[in-house]
Amino acid sequence: MDQTLKYLLTVKQTVISNFILDYYRIIGMTDEEFILFMQLMKYNQQGIYFPELSDVSYYTGYSTDKIFQLIQTMVNKKYLSIETKINEQEKKEDYYDLTLIFDKIILAKNQNENKQVKNNHDNEVSKLFQQFEKEFGRPLSPMELETINLWLTDDHYQVDIILLALREAVLNQAYSLKYIDRILLSWERKNLTSKQQIQEDQKKRLKAVDEKRGQTTQEEILPDVPLFNWLNPNERGE
Repeated sequence: MDQTLKYLLTVKQTVISNFILDYYRIIGMTDEEFILFMQLMKYNQQGIYFPELSDVSYYTGYSTDKIFQLIQTMVNKKYLSIETKINEQEKKEDYYDLTLIFDKIILAKNQNENKQVKNNHDNEVSKLFQQFEKEFGRPLSPMELETINLWLTDDHYQVDIILLALREAVLNQAYSLKYIDRILLSWERKNLTSKQQIQEDQKKRLKAVDEKRGQTTQEEILPDVPLFNWLNPNERGE
C-alpha cells in the first residue's frame, strides 16, 4: 500500500458539530475566527488544551500576533474562554473552553425558530383577513379589523377557530362579526378550545337535526332553516 495512503488512513480526524458549521455565520463569527476555532478544536480532541500559538500559526498561516488578537476577540464575543485548572501534578495550567459557542448557537437557534413562528402566525393572520373579505365580498372596515385583532390578542382565539366560526356564519348566511362573536363565545362557554372538539360538536348538532327531520313524514316538505341561530340560541327551526 502506498505510504501516503497509509498515513491518511491512520491520521486522526477532527469531529466538528454540524451546529457550528450551520450557525457560525449566524452568530457573527468571521471566517478567520472559524478557521482558528477549528484548529483549537483539533488540538482539543488530541488532548492539547492550550496549544502554542506558534504551532497554531503554522497551520493557519496567521501570525502569532493576529492569533492573539483573534482569541481576545473570540473571548469577548463569548465563543470561547480561557480557564485555569489544577493538573495531576497539582500545577496550574490554562485551557481553552470551547463549549461557550454552543450557548451562542442555541440562543441564535431559538431566536430563529421564534422568528419563524411569528412569521407563520403573521401569514395566518393575513390570510384570515383575506378570507373574511372574500366571504363578505368587500373590504373590512377599520372597526371590523380591530374586532378581529381583539379576538386574536385579547380573547386569544386561534386563527383556525375563528375560521371555523366564519364558516359557520356563512353557512347560516349571517355576514356579521357580532354573529361570529356569539359563535366564539358559545364555543368558549362549552370549553371547546380545539378545531377537533368544535367539529365533533358540529357533527352532534347535525346528527340531532337529521334525527328530528327523520321523524317527519315523507310527504312533509321541510322549510330551509339555519343550522343554529347563534344570536338567539333558544330559537330553533320547527
